[in-house]
Amino acid sequence: MAYEIKLAKLVTGETVIGKNEEGKIKEPAIIQTVPGQQGVQIMLVPYGYPFESEMGGEISTEHIIYTYEKCPQELENKYVEAASNLTMASASALNDLDNMGGGGSGAGGSGLIL
Repeated sequence: MAYEIKLAKLVTGETVIGKNEEGKIKEPAIIQTVPGQQGVQIMLVPYGYPFESEMGGEISTEHIIYTYEKCPQELENKYVEAASNLTMASASALNDLDNMGGGGSGAGGSGLIL
């Protein structure tokens, strides 16, 4: 990976995740929590939403009041998937490749769920 993923809190109170490049957070996404019946879910939204549907732009690091030391790996993976439109395979998914040849009981479908 040519860039570092940074998780930070802005002076506005928003928590963002993005690519840390050249002293800026590029292609930022806002992290929003949504209460549900099974607890809290996390949603990634482009920072420019609703006027921009794709991640773009940049935020200067002078607007950051707190940088998280570690970004949870699952959140980092979901950000990379959303920013690049690629799906990252987990180790458990790679172990199940032999079951994909047919005859399995798995249901089809895809989607991003945190």
